[in-house]
Amino acid sequence: MWGRRVASLIALLGIAAAYPPRTATRAADLPERLTDQAFWKLSADASEPGGYFRSQDITNLTSNELWFQYVVPDLIQRTNPGRPGAVYLGVGPEQNFTYMAAVRPKMAVIFDIRRGNLDIQLMYKALFELSRDRADFVSLLFARARPSAAGTSATAAQLFRLLASSASSETQYRQNLAAIEDRLIKGHGLPLRASDLAGIRAIYQTFYYSGVAVRPSPTYADLMTATDAAGANHSFLASEAAFTFLKDLESRNMVIPVVGDFAGPKALRVIGAYLKSQGAVVNAFYLSNVEQYLYQDGRWNVFCRNVATLPLDPSSTFIRSTNAGGFGRGGGFVSSLGPMLEEVSSCR
Repeated sequence: MWGRRVASLIALLGIAAAYPPRTATRAADLPERLTDQAFWKLSADASEPGGYFRSQDITNLTSNELWFQYVVPDLIQRTNPGRPGAVYLGVGPEQNFTYMAAVRPKMAVIFDIRRGNLDIQLMYKALFELSRDRADFVSLLFARARPSAAGTSATAAQLFRLLASSASSETQYRQNLAAIEDRLIKGHGLPLRASDLAGIRAIYQTFYYSGVAVRPSPTYADLMTATDAAGANHSFLASEAAFTFLKDLESRNMVIPVVGDFAGPKALRVIGAYLKSQGAVVNAFYLSNVEQYLYQDGRWNVFCRNVATLPLDPSSTFIRSTNAGGFGRGGGFVSSLGPMLEEVSSCR
Protein backbone atom coordinates (compact mmCIF):
# COMPACT_ATOMS: atom_id res chain seq x y z
CA MET A 1 0.00 0.00 0.00
CA TRP A 2 2.74 2.46 0.99
CA GLY A 3 4.66 1.63 -2.20
CA ARG A 4 1.65 2.43 -4.36
CA ARG A 5 1.16 5.76 -2.55
CA VAL A 6 4.79 6.72 -3.08
CA ALA A 7 4.54 5.79 -6.76
CA SER A 8 1.38 7.89 -7.15
CA LEU A 9 3.03 10.85 -5.43
CA ILE A 10 6.09 10.62 -7.67
CA ALA A 11 3.88 10.49 -10.77
CA LEU A 12 1.93 13.57 -9.67
CA LEU A 13 5.12 15.47 -8.87
CA GLY A 14 6.42 14.65 -12.33
CA ILE A 15 3.27 16.02 -13.95
CA ALA A 16 3.37 19.15 -11.80
CA ALA A 17 6.98 19.71 -12.87
CA ALA A 18 5.83 19.69 -16.49
CA TYR A 19 3.62 22.70 -15.67
CA PRO A 20 5.77 24.87 -13.36
CA PRO A 21 4.14 27.94 -11.78
CA ARG A 22 4.62 31.18 -13.67
CA THR A 23 6.81 33.75 -11.97
CA ALA A 24 5.49 37.20 -11.09
CA THR A 25 7.41 38.74 -13.99
CA ARG A 26 5.72 36.57 -16.64
CA ALA A 27 2.39 37.35 -18.27
CA ALA A 28 -0.34 35.49 -16.41
CA ASP A 29 -2.78 34.34 -19.05
CA LEU A 30 -3.74 31.25 -20.99
CA PRO A 31 -2.49 30.71 -24.53
CA GLU A 32 -4.83 31.77 -27.32
CA ARG A 33 -4.73 28.24 -28.70
CA LEU A 34 -3.19 24.87 -27.99
CA THR A 35 -1.37 22.88 -30.60
CA ASP A 36 -2.88 19.50 -31.40
CA GLN A 37 0.00 17.87 -29.51
CA ALA A 38 -0.46 20.08 -26.43
CA PHE A 39 -4.24 19.50 -26.49
CA TRP A 40 -3.85 15.74 -26.48
CA LYS A 41 -0.98 15.77 -23.96
CA LEU A 42 -3.02 17.78 -21.45
CA SER A 43 -5.99 15.44 -21.88
CA ALA A 44 -3.80 12.34 -21.53
CA ASP A 45 -1.74 13.70 -18.62
CA ALA A 46 -4.85 14.51 -16.60
CA SER A 47 -6.91 11.44 -17.48
CA GLU A 48 -7.41 8.47 -15.19
CA PRO A 49 -8.54 4.98 -16.22
CA GLY A 50 -12.21 4.96 -17.18
CA GLY A 51 -14.53 4.03 -14.33
CA TYR A 52 -18.08 3.02 -13.53
CA PHE A 53 -21.03 5.36 -13.18
CA ARG A 54 -24.40 4.17 -11.91
CA SER A 55 -26.13 4.97 -15.18
CA GLN A 56 -23.99 3.61 -18.00
CA ASP A 57 -26.66 3.37 -20.68
CA ILE A 58 -27.21 5.38 -23.83
CA THR A 59 -29.33 8.00 -22.01
CA ASN A 60 -26.11 9.60 -20.78
CA LEU A 61 -25.54 10.98 -24.28
CA THR A 62 -27.70 14.00 -23.42
CA SER A 63 -28.73 15.88 -20.32
CA ASN A 64 -31.95 15.20 -18.42
CA GLU A 65 -31.97 18.55 -16.59
CA LEU A 66 -34.70 20.53 -18.29
CA TRP A 67 -34.54 23.52 -15.92
CA PHE A 68 -30.76 24.00 -16.13
CA GLN A 69 -31.04 27.47 -17.69
CA TYR A 70 -32.82 28.99 -14.69
CA VAL A 71 -29.49 29.87 -13.07
CA VAL A 72 -27.90 31.43 -16.17
CA PRO A 73 -28.75 35.12 -15.44
CA ASP A 74 -27.34 34.85 -11.91
CA LEU A 75 -24.34 32.88 -13.19
CA ILE A 76 -23.49 35.67 -15.63
CA GLN A 77 -23.69 38.23 -12.82
CA ARG A 78 -21.36 36.20 -10.59
CA THR A 79 -18.65 35.20 -13.06
CA ASN A 80 -17.74 38.30 -15.11
CA PRO A 81 -17.91 36.57 -18.53
CA GLY A 82 -14.94 36.94 -20.87
CA ARG A 83 -12.39 38.03 -18.27
CA PRO A 84 -8.73 37.08 -18.95
CA GLY A 85 -7.61 33.68 -17.77
CA ALA A 86 -11.09 32.42 -16.91
CA VAL A 87 -11.64 28.65 -17.14
CA TYR A 88 -14.85 26.63 -17.11
CA LEU A 89 -14.92 23.12 -15.65
CA GLY A 90 -17.79 20.70 -16.13
CA VAL A 91 -19.05 17.16 -16.42
CA GLY A 92 -21.22 15.31 -18.91
CA PRO A 93 -22.33 16.10 -22.48
CA GLU A 94 -23.99 19.06 -24.22
CA GLN A 95 -25.33 21.07 -21.25
CA ASN A 96 -21.80 22.33 -20.72
CA PHE A 97 -21.94 24.25 -24.00
CA THR A 98 -24.85 26.37 -22.80
CA TYR A 99 -23.04 27.30 -19.59
CA MET A 100 -19.84 27.95 -21.54
CA ALA A 101 -21.70 30.27 -23.92
CA ALA A 102 -22.93 32.18 -20.86
CA VAL A 103 -19.64 32.57 -18.95
CA ARG A 104 -17.37 32.92 -22.04
CA PRO A 105 -14.24 31.19 -20.67
CA LYS A 106 -10.82 31.29 -22.29
CA MET A 107 -10.57 27.51 -21.80
CA ALA A 108 -12.89 24.70 -20.74
CA VAL A 109 -12.15 21.27 -19.28
CA ILE A 110 -14.88 18.62 -19.33
CA PHE A 111 -14.42 15.71 -16.92
CA ASP A 112 -16.27 12.43 -16.72
CA ILE A 113 -15.50 9.10 -15.10
CA ARG A 114 -16.77 7.40 -18.28
CA ARG A 115 -14.35 7.39 -21.19
CA GLY A 116 -17.42 7.42 -23.40
CA ASN A 117 -17.93 11.07 -22.50
CA LEU A 118 -14.49 11.87 -23.91
CA ASP A 119 -15.71 10.26 -27.14
CA ILE A 120 -18.87 12.40 -27.06
CA GLN A 121 -16.79 15.55 -26.58
CA LEU A 122 -14.47 14.60 -29.45
CA MET A 123 -17.48 14.04 -31.71
CA TYR A 124 -18.79 17.48 -30.77
CA LYS A 125 -15.36 19.03 -31.36
CA ALA A 126 -15.33 17.74 -34.93
CA LEU A 127 -18.94 18.82 -35.55
CA PHE A 128 -18.35 22.37 -34.30
CA GLU A 129 -15.29 22.68 -36.51
CA LEU A 130 -17.03 21.24 -39.58
CA SER A 131 -20.09 23.50 -39.25
CA ARG A 132 -20.36 27.01 -40.68
CA ASP A 133 -23.38 27.87 -38.55
CA ARG A 134 -26.17 26.42 -36.40
CA ALA A 135 -28.09 25.04 -39.37
CA ASP A 136 -24.99 23.15 -40.49
CA PHE A 137 -24.43 21.90 -36.94
CA VAL A 138 -27.87 20.35 -36.43
CA SER A 139 -27.76 18.94 -39.96
CA LEU A 140 -24.46 17.21 -39.20
CA LEU A 141 -25.41 16.13 -35.68
CA PHE A 142 -28.55 14.31 -36.77
CA ALA A 143 -27.48 13.42 -40.35
CA ARG A 144 -30.40 15.31 -41.85
CA ALA A 145 -30.65 17.69 -44.77
CA ARG A 146 -29.64 21.22 -43.81
CA PRO A 147 -32.68 23.30 -42.79
CA SER A 148 -31.83 25.92 -45.42
CA ALA A 149 -34.68 28.28 -44.51
CA ALA A 150 -33.11 28.88 -41.09
CA GLY A 151 -31.62 32.36 -41.18
CA THR A 152 -29.05 33.78 -38.80
CA SER A 153 -31.80 35.35 -36.67
CA ALA A 154 -33.79 32.12 -36.26
CA THR A 155 -34.67 31.10 -32.73
CA ALA A 156 -33.78 27.64 -31.45
CA ALA A 157 -37.47 26.69 -31.66
CA GLN A 158 -37.63 27.75 -35.31
CA LEU A 159 -34.40 25.89 -36.07
CA PHE A 160 -35.72 22.63 -34.65
CA ARG A 161 -39.13 23.00 -36.32
CA LEU A 162 -37.35 23.30 -39.65
CA LEU A 163 -35.08 20.38 -38.80
CA ALA A 164 -38.12 18.18 -38.12
CA SER A 165 -39.12 18.47 -41.76
CA SER A 166 -35.61 17.66 -43.05
CA ALA A 167 -35.05 14.15 -44.37
CA SER A 168 -32.46 11.86 -42.82
CA SER A 169 -30.09 9.97 -45.08
CA GLU A 170 -27.88 6.94 -44.52
CA THR A 171 -25.55 8.24 -47.23
CA GLN A 172 -25.24 11.54 -45.40
CA TYR A 173 -24.72 9.69 -42.11
CA ARG A 174 -21.80 7.71 -43.55
CA GLN A 175 -20.27 10.78 -45.16
CA ASN A 176 -20.60 12.76 -41.94
CA LEU A 177 -19.06 9.96 -39.86
CA ALA A 178 -16.10 9.79 -42.24
CA ALA A 179 -15.70 13.58 -41.99
CA ILE A 180 -15.73 13.41 -38.17
CA GLU A 181 -13.05 10.73 -38.11
CA ASP A 182 -10.95 12.54 -40.73
CA ARG A 183 -11.14 15.77 -38.76
CA LEU A 184 -9.90 14.13 -35.59
CA ILE A 185 -7.31 11.74 -37.03
CA LYS A 186 -6.01 13.50 -40.14
CA GLY A 187 -6.88 17.10 -39.32
CA HIS A 188 -5.67 17.05 -35.71
CA GLY A 189 -3.47 13.98 -35.75
CA LEU A 190 -5.04 12.60 -32.56
CA PRO A 191 -3.77 9.08 -31.74
CA LEU A 192 -7.22 7.73 -30.94
CA ARG A 193 -7.64 4.24 -29.59
CA ALA A 194 -9.63 1.75 -31.61
CA SER A 195 -12.13 1.73 -28.73
CA ASP A 196 -12.53 5.52 -28.97
CA LEU A 197 -13.26 5.31 -32.68
CA ALA A 198 -15.77 2.55 -32.00
CA GLY A 199 -17.32 4.70 -29.28
CA ILE A 200 -17.65 7.73 -31.55
CA ARG A 201 -19.26 5.57 -34.24
CA ALA A 202 -21.78 4.12 -31.78
CA ILE A 203 -22.63 7.55 -30.38
CA TYR A 204 -23.07 9.15 -33.79
CA GLN A 205 -25.16 6.21 -34.99
CA THR A 206 -27.49 6.76 -32.02
CA PHE A 207 -27.96 10.43 -32.94
CA TYR A 208 -28.69 9.40 -36.53
CA TYR A 209 -31.20 6.67 -35.64
CA SER A 210 -32.91 8.48 -32.75
CA GLY A 211 -32.90 12.04 -34.02
CA VAL A 212 -33.74 14.61 -31.36
CA ALA A 213 -35.16 11.80 -29.19
CA VAL A 214 -31.71 10.47 -28.22
CA ARG A 215 -33.26 10.68 -24.79
CA PRO A 216 -37.02 10.38 -25.24
CA SER A 217 -37.72 13.00 -22.57
CA PRO A 218 -36.47 15.65 -22.45
CA THR A 219 -35.53 15.53 -26.12
CA TYR A 220 -32.61 17.44 -27.60
CA ALA A 221 -35.11 19.97 -28.96
CA ASP A 222 -36.65 20.33 -25.48
CA LEU A 223 -33.24 21.10 -23.99
CA MET A 224 -32.25 23.58 -26.69
CA THR A 225 -35.56 25.46 -26.53
CA ALA A 226 -35.84 25.54 -22.73
CA THR A 227 -35.74 28.94 -21.03
CA ASP A 228 -34.97 30.62 -17.75
CA ALA A 229 -37.69 31.79 -15.34
CA ALA A 230 -38.22 34.96 -17.39
CA GLY A 231 -38.72 33.03 -20.62
CA ALA A 232 -35.30 33.82 -22.13
CA ASN A 233 -33.52 31.04 -24.02
CA HIS A 234 -29.78 30.82 -23.31
CA SER A 235 -28.98 27.52 -25.05
CA PHE A 236 -25.85 27.32 -27.17
CA LEU A 237 -28.13 27.00 -30.21
CA ALA A 238 -30.22 30.05 -29.28
CA SER A 239 -28.08 32.41 -31.35
CA GLU A 240 -25.35 32.45 -33.96
CA ALA A 241 -23.19 34.44 -31.53
CA ALA A 242 -23.31 31.69 -28.91
CA PHE A 243 -22.60 28.99 -31.48
CA THR A 244 -19.73 30.98 -33.06
CA PHE A 245 -18.09 31.49 -29.67
CA LEU A 246 -18.05 27.73 -29.08
CA LYS A 247 -16.92 26.91 -32.62
CA ASP A 248 -13.97 29.26 -32.15
CA LEU A 249 -13.08 27.80 -28.75
CA GLU A 250 -13.18 24.23 -30.12
CA SER A 251 -11.21 25.19 -33.24
CA ARG A 252 -8.43 26.57 -31.06
CA ASN A 253 -8.25 23.31 -29.06
CA MET A 254 -9.37 25.08 -25.91
CA VAL A 255 -12.04 22.57 -24.83
CA ILE A 256 -10.20 19.68 -23.19
CA PRO A 257 -11.97 16.36 -22.51
CA VAL A 258 -10.58 14.47 -19.51
CA VAL A 259 -11.43 11.02 -18.15
CA GLY A 260 -11.50 11.42 -14.41
CA ASP A 261 -13.25 10.80 -11.11
CA PHE A 262 -14.02 14.00 -9.16
CA ALA A 263 -12.71 12.21 -6.06
CA GLY A 264 -9.88 10.49 -7.94
CA PRO A 265 -6.16 10.95 -7.28
CA LYS A 266 -5.19 12.77 -10.45
CA ALA A 267 -7.58 14.47 -12.88
CA LEU A 268 -8.60 17.60 -10.94
CA ARG A 269 -5.17 18.01 -9.37
CA VAL A 270 -3.29 17.84 -12.68
CA ILE A 271 -5.65 20.35 -14.26
CA GLY A 272 -5.25 22.55 -11.20
CA ALA A 273 -1.46 22.48 -11.53
CA TYR A 274 -1.68 23.33 -15.22
CA LEU A 275 -4.11 26.23 -14.66
CA LYS A 276 -1.97 27.66 -11.89
CA SER A 277 1.06 27.49 -14.18
CA GLN A 278 -0.86 29.63 -16.67
CA GLY A 279 -2.09 32.20 -14.17
CA ALA A 280 -5.68 31.08 -14.82
CA VAL A 281 -8.69 31.03 -12.49
CA VAL A 282 -11.76 28.80 -12.45
CA ASN A 283 -14.84 30.95 -12.96
CA ALA A 284 -17.47 28.17 -13.04
CA PHE A 285 -17.59 24.46 -12.23
CA TYR A 286 -20.69 22.53 -13.31
CA LEU A 287 -21.15 19.48 -11.06
CA SER A 288 -24.53 18.20 -12.29
CA ASN A 289 -25.71 15.85 -9.53
CA VAL A 290 -22.37 14.02 -9.16
CA GLU A 291 -21.90 15.40 -5.66
CA GLN A 292 -25.00 13.44 -4.58
CA TYR A 293 -23.10 10.23 -5.32
CA LEU A 294 -19.92 11.55 -3.70
CA TYR A 295 -21.87 12.13 -0.47
CA GLN A 296 -23.52 8.71 -0.71
CA ASP A 297 -20.14 7.03 -1.13
CA GLY A 298 -18.47 9.02 1.66
CA ARG A 299 -16.06 10.71 -0.78
CA TRP A 300 -17.19 14.33 -0.67
CA ASN A 301 -14.23 15.48 1.40
CA VAL A 302 -11.79 13.88 -1.03
CA PHE A 303 -13.44 15.82 -3.85
CA CYS A 304 -13.42 18.96 -1.71
CA ARG A 305 -9.66 18.64 -1.13
CA ASN A 306 -9.16 18.16 -4.88
CA VAL A 307 -11.15 21.34 -5.61
CA ALA A 308 -9.05 23.22 -3.05
CA THR A 309 -6.01 22.68 -5.31
CA LEU A 310 -7.67 24.64 -8.14
CA PRO A 311 -6.97 28.35 -8.70
CA LEU A 312 -10.08 30.05 -7.27
CA ASP A 313 -11.20 33.57 -6.43
CA PRO A 314 -14.38 35.05 -4.89
CA SER A 315 -16.26 34.83 -8.19
CA SER A 316 -15.57 31.10 -8.71
CA THR A 317 -18.99 29.42 -8.76
CA PHE A 318 -20.32 25.88 -8.44
CA ILE A 319 -23.26 24.99 -10.70
CA ARG A 320 -25.08 22.04 -9.22
CA SER A 321 -28.22 20.06 -9.92
CA THR A 322 -30.38 18.45 -7.25
CA ASN A 323 -33.14 15.92 -7.79
CA ALA A 324 -36.12 17.44 -6.04
CA GLY A 325 -38.31 14.40 -6.69
CA GLY A 326 -40.27 15.50 -9.76
CA PHE A 327 -41.02 13.18 -12.65
CA GLY A 328 -40.67 13.39 -16.42
CA ARG A 329 -38.91 15.78 -18.80
CA GLY A 330 -36.12 16.39 -16.30
CA GLY A 331 -38.59 18.16 -14.04
CA GLY A 332 -37.11 16.67 -10.89
CA PHE A 333 -33.74 18.42 -11.24
CA VAL A 334 -33.32 21.90 -9.78
CA SER A 335 -30.17 23.88 -10.55
CA SER A 336 -28.46 26.14 -8.02
CA LEU A 337 -25.23 28.11 -7.59
CA GLY A 338 -22.71 28.25 -4.76
CA PRO A 339 -19.42 30.10 -4.03
CA MET A 340 -16.55 27.66 -4.46
CA LEU A 341 -14.10 29.35 -2.08
CA GLU A 342 -16.60 29.40 0.75
CA GLU A 343 -17.56 25.78 0.26
CA VAL A 344 -14.02 24.38 0.07
CA SER A 345 -12.91 26.36 3.13
CA SER A 346 -14.48 23.65 5.28
CA CYS A 347 -12.64 20.73 3.66
CA ARG A 348 -11.48 18.13 6.15
